[in-house]
Amino acid sequence: MSDGLAYDTREGRWVLTAAVLGSGVAFLDGTVVNAALPAIGHDLNAGLASLQWTLTAYLLTLGSLLVVGGSLGDLYGRRRVFVAGLTGFAIASLGCAVAQNSGQLIVARCVQGAAAAALVPGSLALISASFRVEDRGRAIGAWSGLAGISTAIGPFVGGWLIDSVSWRLVFLINLPLSAVAIRVAVRHVPESRDEDSTHHVDIPGGLTLSIGLAGIVYALIEGPAGASRSTVAAAVVIGICGLIAFGVIEARSPQPMVPLVLFKSRQFSGANAVTVAVYAALGVATFVVVVHLQNDLGYSALGSGAALLPITAIMLALSARFGALAQRIGPRWPMTIGPLVVALGMAMLSQVDQGSSYLSGVLPGVVVLGFGLAITVAPLTAAVLAAVDDHHAGVGSAINNAAARIASLLAIATIPAVAGLADDFADGYRRALLISAVLAVIGGVLACFTIREAVPVQSAAHVPVGPSCLEPCMKVDRAA
Repeated sequence: MSDGLAYDTREGRWVLTAAVLGSGVAFLDGTVVNAALPAIGHDLNAGLASLQWTLTAYLLTLGSLLVVGGSLGDLYGRRRVFVAGLTGFAIASLGCAVAQNSGQLIVARCVQGAAAAALVPGSLALISASFRVEDRGRAIGAWSGLAGISTAIGPFVGGWLIDSVSWRLVFLINLPLSAVAIRVAVRHVPESRDEDSTHHVDIPGGLTLSIGLAGIVYALIEGPAGASRSTVAAAVVIGICGLIAFGVIEARSPQPMVPLVLFKSRQFSGANAVTVAVYAALGVATFVVVVHLQNDLGYSALGSGAALLPITAIMLALSARFGALAQRIGPRWPMTIGPLVVALGMAMLSQVDQGSSYLSGVLPGVVVLGFGLAITVAPLTAAVLAAVDDHHAGVGSAINNAAARIASLLAIATIPAVAGLADDFADGYRRALLISAVLAVIGGVLACFTIREAVPVQSAAHVPVGPSCLEPCMKVDRAA
């Protein structure tokens, strides 16, 4: 028997409870914020650009600091960093709830994303570090299912709070949940760290990536919104310089945040390219569909959130089955076919307009989109992790997670302007979804040409399946 906690023990259940509550806070927040956007826009008099920033500010700091957060857990203690992330997330959530204008909300969302960058890697790392090897897969499976339940009820709870009281409660609900998770973690979760750590955290890499992305995203969002040419040009220059500096730092660092050597693997590079294409498409689709249902079709916040619930149900029911299929036949064909099905679902949703009923107009596209994601996500995870050795499993998963976040970030910043959402949302909605469908098709084509037909079978502990399509690729396992 290996060292660690057994699954069927009181101590093991406490660890699982802490991990589920911690990840559940982040997952719940992700599923309800989209539904709150129209109410936020109305209450704070925020335009399309401000609503874009409400999403991208969170994605910006989360995506660029995820690997830093995982490294901090390895170095200073996974429980300590997990608790710090929960504390910061709760404080930032309070800031979101009391924001009096869109600027304050955006700043609070940036802080929320930075805190989540410490929280998200720690959730699974606690399980991997605490449970014995023979129980780890079972514990992660339970984590996926229980966290999936919190995600599934998110649209109902969030929609009811928005419709009945205020969008501000969407953020305030994080405070008691975080408090309970912190108490459980402090009292019942054993501390762990990487004793072989080199005591190096690539903070310069994380900061330069954040600065580079912030400059580019600012130009993409504020340029179409009317910012002066000189301001946009300065943002572009800052963004490009930041990204160049990031590349130089990563190439020279002895312990880089993003080990460039991993990208020599054709499969690793290909799987991450597929991730970028599919999650860029998904980020835009979930953004515009919820707003379209509320603003143009008259759905309530509860109704628009519940409209996408079949996607989560299909993912929970079928992702593990398609993951098992990919282990038998290899991930290439699921990763090729899945994005094509995703594209079909998005094309179907692009035809939803005023007068469309839910059963005949919205639900078919939602179901097809859900099937496409179920086919894609688990094989994609397996392909990424099979392309790296065990020593790099954690950072490989973190890079893939960050790629998904950053892809959504850039897509939400870019595609609405290209589609003309600010000029005519109804027409722009259709174009945005068709552009997203094209991106998904590109993802399927990339998979066909870059992914091997057979890969080594990974243990269940190394292939967690994210519990929600609206919080994609939350699968960082720094302790793997």
